[in-house]
Amino acid sequence: MSATTAAKKKQADSGPVLDWTAGHGPVTGALSATTGALAIATTGAALSMPPAWALAVGGAGALGHTVAGLKVRNAGRTLAFKAASWLVGAGWTTWAITTGPLSWAALGSLATIGVGMGAGARSVALYEEAREEEALAAERRQVAREVTAERRAIAAAWVERIQRICSVTVKVLAVEMWESGNGYSLDLEPQGGTTYDRLAQHGPALSADAKLPHGCTAAVGPGAHQGRAIVDVTTRNVLAEPRSYPEDYSPLSVLTGMPWGFRTNGDDVLAYLREQCALVVGPTGSGKTNMLHTILAGLARAEDVLTWVIDLNAGSAGLPWVRPSLGGELKQADGNPVRPGVDWLAGTYEEALKLLDAAIAVGLHRKRAYQELMAKHDTDLLPVSAKIPQIMLVIDEGAEILVSTDRRMKELAKRILEFIRMHRSMGGRTIITALGATGSVLGNLIIRREAKVRVVLTGGETEGMDLSKMFPGRRGLRVDQAPFKGAGFMGTPESPGALFKAWRIKPSQIRDITIATSDRHPRLDTVSANAAGADYARRWDAERTAWMRDLTPDTTGTEQPAPGAGGGLNLSAHRTDQAGKPGGDDDLMRRFREEIDAQFATAPDPDAPPAAPANGLNLSALRDSAGREDGPDWLPDAIAAIKEAGRAGMKPSAVAEKVGRSRQAVRKALKDAAERGELVYQDNGPHSVYVHPDHA
Repeated sequence: MSATTAAKKKQADSGPVLDWTAGHGPVTGALSATTGALAIATTGAALSMPPAWALAVGGAGALGHTVAGLKVRNAGRTLAFKAASWLVGAGWTTWAITTGPLSWAALGSLATIGVGMGAGARSVALYEEAREEEALAAERRQVAREVTAERRAIAAAWVERIQRICSVTVKVLAVEMWESGNGYSLDLEPQGGTTYDRLAQHGPALSADAKLPHGCTAAVGPGAHQGRAIVDVTTRNVLAEPRSYPEDYSPLSVLTGMPWGFRTNGDDVLAYLREQCALVVGPTGSGKTNMLHTILAGLARAEDVLTWVIDLNAGSAGLPWVRPSLGGELKQADGNPVRPGVDWLAGTYEEALKLLDAAIAVGLHRKRAYQELMAKHDTDLLPVSAKIPQIMLVIDEGAEILVSTDRRMKELAKRILEFIRMHRSMGGRTIITALGATGSVLGNLIIRREAKVRVVLTGGETEGMDLSKMFPGRRGLRVDQAPFKGAGFMGTPESPGALFKAWRIKPSQIRDITIATSDRHPRLDTVSANAAGADYARRWDAERTAWMRDLTPDTTGTEQPAPGAGGGLNLSAHRTDQAGKPGGDDDLMRRFREEIDAQFATAPDPDAPPAAPANGLNLSALRDSAGREDGPDWLPDAIAAIKEAGRAGMKPSAVAEKVGRSRQAVRKALKDAAERGELVYQDNGPHSVYVHPDHA
């Protein structure tokens, strides 16, 4: 028997427990007073106590309670009742000591006094409660009057401002002050059939007229119906404040939304990814990698999601979530090894092909295997849960893969689009990142249609940040509103595009989240695992994860083969260590050329006079390399101009104007320079540029 059970049994056996510290109510107070008076009167009569003593004690009690009541500001009737109770009780005690307390007259009068005391105590208690509630209500009314006055002043100012700037008459229906204290919202009703987007296009002018601080905006959005609008006015620039990822690692679900950051009003902004894909755009230095880790943190906390990551840039996006677990660095509290924070990481082209093939196979097999389950739940969407988890495919710089002209990248793009197009209902969605919100990135209809969750991290960058393409129909959004790293704009079907900022997540938090969520990661259901096959089952094999484990940099350099080693022509003209030695390479090469000339018609020397072209071996390596040209004479000036342009680079047309040459000649020369490593070509469709390697 437990201690709690024994205590309960003991209490039941001993009867009800009395709380001697509790205060008296109307009944117990009257009972205590009358029984006390009876006891004193009986004792005093038996001992012949002077009756005046009881009267004196009653008077002192009445005086004491009156003083105490004045301190707590009791009502006059309460003070009079308490004083009268003491005096009546003292008078009865004095009379009873004199005449005897045990007569029927004495006992009857005492009972009558007790009933009167109880009724009076109840009455004054109700009266005091009513007075207290009325005082609180009056205080609330005073606060409401002050708040209402402030809101009326705000409403009047904005009615006049909108009329003056937008030439629209509006009626303010409500003003809501944000709990965070960062601003307020106005519920407007524009007159004359004016829609909210007409007000939205004047957002910057309204912000300037209201003299809002830098980073604060007056964002206009749709209201309860088409004839109303909501104006969110930010008065405190929270985007400039650094905020770390919340230390609350509680479980999440893809069905209830993933927190990706916070709005200017302090509220978390959620991404609902059960049926929506996501597109995250951010140039270098905007905080896109940090944002990606924030997304992976939310997916790791989810109990019904498996995260598969493709990052052909050495797998850098997923390595912090994987490598400590593979190396055995992390242990759970019970000593068991920690599972990786992502379920599959592909950092090479070959591994990405295996991952995409497995993802497509899983989706196709689920369509057949779970028909009965979907019929049971009367739905055409696969019921995602911890037993049948959703597969979230995260592709870093995946938009660049989709628009690439490389043959291998086209194969990946084909599979990515097939996965997006076919597996929404079967719990397969994607999160794709890109370097810029350009037409080439958003040119794919499937991306525009499926990626309804969109994020643009600006970081102050203006090139390639076409917000109208990312958030069509959303006016008043400007890049300069979010000049801070990690800040930008986020829009979902539930929350229109508006300012937001991602939390800063550090490597130590990634480790903590990986440990905290290790037991939370679901296992791929048997049906899906069988469809994924051996490529999925062996994804953590040593030979396939060797590139994750061995990250020791090569400090010795690339070892060069010894001269003459290996097969192929030994073009000793490139070596100078034996030049001039009798019987050395010079003599050998002279005889070699004589034999070649005897057998083949060699190419003419470029220093010789022009002659008819001839076919044959062109041993140009034997000629003086100082006579070769690495490009036209104007190319160094063009490269210098491109270097001065910085990260923005220059288009071929701009270079042609700079050097005064035709665009065709300039394109060819710049392309040759890029092949030699003197320039870097950045393919952004119509906005493609050449960048100097120092700024690439």
